Amino acid sequence: MRVSTANRYETAVDNLQRRQRDMAEAQTAMTNGKRINRPSDDPTGAARAERAYISGERIASEQRSLAASRHAMTLTEAALGQAGELLQGARDTLVAAGNGSYSAAERASQANQLAQLRSQLLALANQGNGAGGYLFGGQGATTIPFLDTAAGVQPAATGGQSELSTADAMPITVDGQTIWLAARSGNGVFVSAAAAANTGSGWIDAGTVTDPAAITGNDYTIDFFDHNGVLSYTVSSNAAPTALENVPYQAGAAITVDGMSLHVKGLPADGDRFTIGPATPDLDAFEALDRAIATLKDPASNPGRVAQAVNSGLRDLDAVMGHMQAARAAAGSTLTRLDTLDARNQDRALWARSVQADAEDLDMVQAVSTFQNQQTGYQAALQSYAMVQRLSLFDYVK
Repeated sequence: MRVSTANRYETAVDNLQRRQRDMAEAQTAMTNGKRINRPSDDPTGAARAERAYISGERIASEQRSLAASRHAMTLTEAALGQAGELLQGARDTLVAAGNGSYSAAERASQANQLAQLRSQLLALANQGNGAGGYLFGGQGATTIPFLDTAAGVQPAATGGQSELSTADAMPITVDGQTIWLAARSGNGVFVSAAAAANTGSGWIDAGTVTDPAAITGNDYTIDFFDHNGVLSYTVSSNAAPTALENVPYQAGAAITVDGMSLHVKGLPADGDRFTIGPATPDLDAFEALDRAIATLKDPASNPGRVAQAVNSGLRDLDAVMGHMQAARAAAGSTLTRLDTLDARNQDRALWARSVQADAEDLDMVQAVSTFQNQQTGYQAALQSYAMVQRLSLFDYVK
């Protein structure tokens, strides 16, 4: 077979160009540290690297959501902690206001302190999250959660909880209405109160449950009256008489009925009434403070009304504090769960980076060796081609 000189030259040039291209690609790979610079280099490896990259980007997005949720829950937990401190301050102030030696002006001063603490509580309930929303905004995070009206603090946002749209629930707000306005009233089972028209110095305590199975959930009244010159009381259940009828009153003696035990102290007047009703989940800190403030500011409040306001206020504040402590614990649990998710996402991100690196990264030692071999081969081929190209009949004769 005859091979023309031109064909040999063309083959040699193609070989040189191929070697030069391979050497340039090896040099590019060493420069950027990637084995795959375009999908055609390794379609299967490129697909693996792409899937790992997408997984890593998804994890990075979840991490951004997690950071936003952690920020909100950290602020929420701190706000609830501050609320607990304010409520404790209000409790101490209320205890001081119960001093029987205080004048009406001194009680009004204590009421003003309670009003200031109430304002600080409301500011915490309406605290922003630094991103145009509110920590306790529920599902209406951009709407102020609570409004202070003549009827008391009213919810202004939509109840519930806003969560970021991820596979794992990451709250960005909490249900402020449940936290701030939904503690259980009374002692959690029933609520005792004095009638507003009472004129004596008697007051009733929060009471305790002695037999949970005997609790009826009925409405009870304890009516005091003069029975043959003896101050006595009768207990009614849903307006029906009970076994406690015309019982002589003894200050501080337990009144036990249907699994409940209460104490009336002081000296009730003829016609005074105390009520007992089932507890409901509608107690809020602002209402508890408002009732105490109104009584303490009223110069006409007698010792019985003051004692009742202080006792009921302490009971309600304790209920609200316990409720908020539970909410704070829930926020802390959420933070713990977010920390666990963060650790898991970091492990997943490391796995994704490892898979991507395994698919597309270059073995630098092998790459340097390959490049040197290609460079040596290219130089040898170039020198051979140069020597062959210089040959002529005169070189052959010599």
